[in-house]
Amino acid sequence: MMNFQDILATVADDFAAVDHFIVNHLDSRVPLIMQVGQYLVEGGGKRLRPLVCLLAARATGYQGQQHILAAAIIEMLHTATLIHDDVVDESDLRRGRATVNSAWNNATAVLVGDFLISRAFQLIVSLKNQAIAEIMSDSTCIIAEGEVLQLINQRDPETTEQRYMDVIYGKTAQLFVAATETGAELGNPIHRQALKNYAIHFGAAFQIIDDIMDYTSSSTEMGKNVGDDLAEGKPTLPLIQAIKVAEPAQAQLIKEAIKHGGLQHLDEILDIVKQTGALDYCLQRAQEESQQAIDSLADVPASTYKQALIGLAQLALKRTA
Repeated sequence: MMNFQDILATVADDFAAVDHFIVNHLDSRVPLIMQVGQYLVEGGGKRLRPLVCLLAARATGYQGQQHILAAAIIEMLHTATLIHDDVVDESDLRRGRATVNSAWNNATAVLVGDFLISRAFQLIVSLKNQAIAEIMSDSTCIIAEGEVLQLINQRDPETTEQRYMDVIYGKTAQLFVAATETGAELGNPIHRQALKNYAIHFGAAFQIIDDIMDYTSSSTEMGKNVGDDLAEGKPTLPLIQAIKVAEPAQAQLIKEAIKHGGLQHLDEILDIVKQTGALDYCLQRAQEESQQAIDSLADVPASTYKQALIGLAQLALKRTA
């Protein structure tokens, strides 16, 4: 299995160019936007979505430079969704740092997020590629729908696994889809569906592991607070599965926690989630999604870039942050 540094090394120059491009295109005549933009850039992150875009482009034979711009657009859109997420969730910590809404306020966060989306679409126009413009615009709508679906599920203890997966496919996986489809469109569109399927399942595996971590990791490891999902009344897969298999009294305790939010019974619920085997079930589901992602690449020509995509799907299961 490739480690993350090995995967980065396959597109190291491209990846550095994306970072450079983002820094140079967060300029604005409004000082506050520049200030928040710099804060976001310094916040780091793995930049997985632009990485996947670069790998998809190279894996499908692309030799030009437009994938740098496309990957930067993807990262701007992703950053905007995170900022807006943090406002909706009233989060105060991300990647171990204060969120924009916490460091400034909700109004600043929403408006800077809007600026990033607007700047991203300015750059999409500059690509002069109708197919990519359609991919990006369709994806932003699907992501927004996913956010609303999650809002509908919030504080609803009757949320099913299928409804949970619908949110994942719309909210988390879709930006990976935009990244891989854009890369394939630049390289060889014949592989676009294969890369799309890869992204759907990779994104699902990534999010399921993320939801497992909310019940297994420390705040330092995650860069956010343990139990945040429960505090916000989010019925993620560990809770959905625990409700399904737990004793009636235990299931009712979890349902009440989802319905009302808060962390009064966090330790007890953590024990239930672990004792019922819910986390093992979630890991199995993540493994299935990861394998489906890998299988989707069967007809993509062999290359170090394809191997890196496979490596990412495998590493998604090993995440600790």
